[in-house]
Amino acid sequence: MGYLRSPNRLMSLEEYLAFEEQSPLRHEFIAGEVFAMSGATTRHNLIVLNIAQTFRAVARAHGCRVFAEAVKLRAAVDRVYYPDVVVACGPAAEVELIVEEPSVVVEVTSPATRGTDRREKLDAYQRIPSLRMYLIVEQRWRKLIAYQRDATGEWLRVELEGEGEIVVPPMQVRLTLDQIYDDVPMPPIGVREGEEWDEGGEED
Repeated sequence: MGYLRSPNRLMSLEEYLAFEEQSPLRHEFIAGEVFAMSGATTRHNLIVLNIAQTFRAVARAHGCRVFAEAVKLRAAVDRVYYPDVVVACGPAAEVELIVEEPSVVVEVTSPATRGTDRREKLDAYQRIPSLRMYLIVEQRWRKLIAYQRDATGEWLRVELEGEGEIVVPPMQVRLTLDQIYDDVPMPPIGVREGEEWDEGGEED
């Protein structure tokens, strides 16, 4: 998904929440500014569904719930995002409007959001005390970057490309690249990043 900057004045969090409740579009909230979210490709949607379904198959047994795309996450006092997939466990899962204590967050990148996912959101998500893992998933080729908090609170980075799997806490579910990209049409190898490829959905 990409972003379209709103021309509106700076808002408080309370004003943003009231505005968002009435808006037909989704907006993320960053330091008083709101950014409308543009549409996603079918490829992006399929990847999100694959990940959410893999998590959901085991989430309930671990006291967790899985939310996809349309649920807000409060990443800081002045930041509210709509992650592609969120896992919340225990009392943190008993929410109606905003997840504040996620265990796992997943963002599926596009050319428009890759930089934000890898820098701004990475920094914001790693500051959430409850977060155990942040996954950044590419949609144009088979690649996953995982940031996992270890027992000492340090963040470890793991990168998978082509093949492989990672164990996702706290559910201890094995997530493979084959599961992530199951039935997902990928661009031809010769198509460079940012080029148009019209088969099953337009680019973000």
